[in-house]
Amino acid sequence: MNRILVVRRDNIGDLVCTTPLFSALRRRYPGAWIGALVNSYNAAVLDGNSDLDSVVVYTKLKHLDPGQSALRTLAHRIRSLWELRRRRLDCVVLATPLFVPRAWTLARALAPGRIVGFTEESVRALAGLHEVERVFALAPQLGIGGPIPPLKVMAEEALVNRARAAFPAGGLKVAVQISTRRPAQQWPVERFVELVRRLDALGAAAMLLWSPGPSDHPRHPGDDEKAAAIAQRLAGTKSFVAYRAGPLPELIGALAACDAVITSDGGAMHLAAALQRPIVCFFGDMAPEHWGPWGVPHRVLRPESRKAADLTVDQAIAALRELVKV
Repeated sequence: MNRILVVRRDNIGDLVCTTPLFSALRRRYPGAWIGALVNSYNAAVLDGNSDLDSVVVYTKLKHLDPGQSALRTLAHRIRSLWELRRRRLDCVVLATPLFVPRAWTLARALAPGRIVGFTEESVRALAGLHEVERVFALAPQLGIGGPIPPLKVMAEEALVNRARAAFPAGGLKVAVQISTRRPAQQWPVERFVELVRRLDALGAAAMLLWSPGPSDHPRHPGDDEKAAAIAQRLAGTKSFVAYRAGPLPELIGALAACDAVITSDGGAMHLAAALQRPIVCFFGDMAPEHWGPWGVPHRVLRPESRKAADLTVDQAIAALRELVKV
C-alpha cells in the first residue's frame, strides 16, 4: 500500500491510544504516504509525529467559537475531503473501535481501494481489552505483526523549558492535574489542597494543571474557578505553582517537565503515559482495564463506591511513594 489514511475523530485520549498503530504502519510501509484525519480538538496530539506525512484537520460544528462561520467551516471540510479523494487512497483505516455507519459512509466517499474498520461482530470480540489493544486489533488486516509499539506524543522543547522555569524550587516535580469531565472522576478542592501540602512536607514541588476556561463554557467547560480556589488556599506555599497551560501543546510541555503525575482519568492521563511519566490516577465509573495508563509505571485508585471523591490523600501519597522516591 502506498497511500493510507487513518481516521480518528474522537477525544484526546482516544487519539493518543491510536499512535501505536501509526508507528506500526510506518514500520510496515516505510515509503508510503500515511495521513491522519482528526478534529481541531485533538489534532495537537500529533504535532511533530514523524510517523505521519500529513494531518488533515477539520472543526466540528460544536467546537466553533462565537463568530466563526458554520458555512465556511463546512466548506473547508468538503475541500479537505475532496483533496483526500484526489489522492486515490489505497486504504482508509477507521480506527475508532466501534461500528459507526456514518464513518463507513465517509470512508466510501473518499473512494479508497479498501476500507479497514470495525464491524458489529468484530467489536463484540474486543470485550476486556484496553483501548490501545482494541485499536491494534486492526493490525492483521493491514499486514502488521509483532508487538504493539509504545504510545507516541512529542513535546515542544521550548514549552517544556518554559514549564520547567515556572516550577518552584524543590526535589521531585509533581504535576497535579485536576480536570476531568465525568463527575464520578472528580476530586474536591480541599483534597487537592491537602495533597499539595503533603507533597510540600515531603520536599516535592507541585505544579497545578487544569483545563483552562470557565465551568459554564458551552463547548469546552474548564476549571478556572476550581484552580483559583485551590491556588487561593495555597497562597504563600513556595513549592507550589498554578500553571495555566492553555492550548494543548502547552499542557504536553508542562507534563513533560514533571517527574510524576497525579491526575484523574482523562486526556491528560493518556498524554502523561505517552510522555513516559509515572502516574497516580483516580478512577470512578470508568473501567481502568479499558482506559488505564498504557505502558508506564502507574497506580490506579478506584474506590468501591466508584466515586473518586471517596479517595483519600493518604491513598494518593502512598501510591506515589510506590512509584517514585519522595
